[in-house]
Amino acid sequence: MKSAVENLTPTRVKLTVEVPFEELKPSIDEAYKTIATQIQVPGFRKGKVPSKLIDQRVGRGYVLETAINEGLNGWYQQAIVETEIRPLSRPEVEITEVPDPSATDGELKFQAEVDIRPEVELPDYAGIKVEVAVAEAGEDDVEKALEDLRGRFGTLVAADRPAADKDFITIDITASIDDEEVDTASGLSYQVGSGTMLDGLDEAVTGLSVDEDAVFSTTLVGGENAGKESQVKVVLKGVKTRELPEANDDFAQLASEFDTIAELREDLAKQAAEGKIVEQGVEARDKVLDKLVELIEVPVPESVIAEQLEQHFSAENNHAGEDHDTEEHRAEVKANSERAFKNEIILDAIADKEEVGVSQNELIDYLVSTSAQYGMDPNQFAQIIDQAGQVPLMVAEVRRRKALAVVLGQAEVVDSDGKAVDLSDFVKGREELAAEAAEETVEETADAQA
Repeated sequence: MKSAVENLTPTRVKLTVEVPFEELKPSIDEAYKTIATQIQVPGFRKGKVPSKLIDQRVGRGYVLETAINEGLNGWYQQAIVETEIRPLSRPEVEITEVPDPSATDGELKFQAEVDIRPEVELPDYAGIKVEVAVAEAGEDDVEKALEDLRGRFGTLVAADRPAADKDFITIDITASIDDEEVDTASGLSYQVGSGTMLDGLDEAVTGLSVDEDAVFSTTLVGGENAGKESQVKVVLKGVKTRELPEANDDFAQLASEFDTIAELREDLAKQAAEGKIVEQGVEARDKVLDKLVELIEVPVPESVIAEQLEQHFSAENNHAGEDHDTEEHRAEVKANSERAFKNEIILDAIADKEEVGVSQNELIDYLVSTSAQYGMDPNQFAQIIDQAGQVPLMVAEVRRRKALAVVLGQAEVVDSDGKAVDLSDFVKGREELAAEAAEETVEETADAQA
């Protein structure tokens, strides 16, 4: 078999494939076997009909057509391997020549147009310069961390007063559209000011006393009426406030491994400083990727973006209706899809150049951290990913992250005061945490199997 590739655009090629008769013949023989099971000829068992009788019954041309249809994908895949292209879309195939059905020679010729992953030219990315915010952890950061920690050990007590910001309330709500009740719920718990339920709810309940009600207009966010304007009546059934434990030595011993509040504050200050460094690292990582996208031209196949748009709005329309398929939203999704595609192409190219690999422990760590985001058991999440055939996608994502870390490690990072920022601990620390998490997961799995 011969195959040749012609570049039509930076992201689209035309494959020309020639299959000689001797390579076509196995498919013809297989076609005879297939057709023999589909027809009945008196005097012959099903599947044992001779080729000559099949030619008489259905015609040699039909046999040849069947052979081509069955073998076409295999020859196309072989051509992909020979030409070393990386397709991104389904091919548009045109058969340009077939052997004469009455002959025992000749060849099959076909062409296939397909979108491919573009090749990009990498610049010298060592020493990319980016600026990040100054990392200063002050007393306010320590107080906030201490307040959050106290909140975890706080207790809720009933409050005999109107509802106020940060209160924990119990409510009944009834939603109506055009004076028709469409939804109702009782005994809902909500923290005033969290904004996690309905727009307008915080304003409506603030100042209400128990058994008082208020009506407000809002857009429903769930159910079959999602996206529709509704009148919502809310009845306040209870008000509670969170009482925090006093920040003293007793609390330090309750909430930490420290004996005194001074030691706890010192540790919180250390954590706050480390958190600022992490924030710097994340900001620098994102800006390094932005720089790479600016420096490297990546052509984007229209078919890839069209497919992403179709998938996005098909899924979204199933949940929220067609009102979300607006021109503005479509433009936003298109821009995000194009950026994601460019990120992948650039980071894959860097990973190839840097010969980045992914170990089993690194993959396990990524699965563990991702499963936590979905609130799932890591082993169950890994099984779902494996059954869905998405492990290669996970490996590719880890590889891209490592490639970006390589560039970040070579970048020149300064803060807004012009001071050089050393992110070696950020990069190294994340790698060590990944290794530790993966090692723990492997040990836990081994213990469970034992």
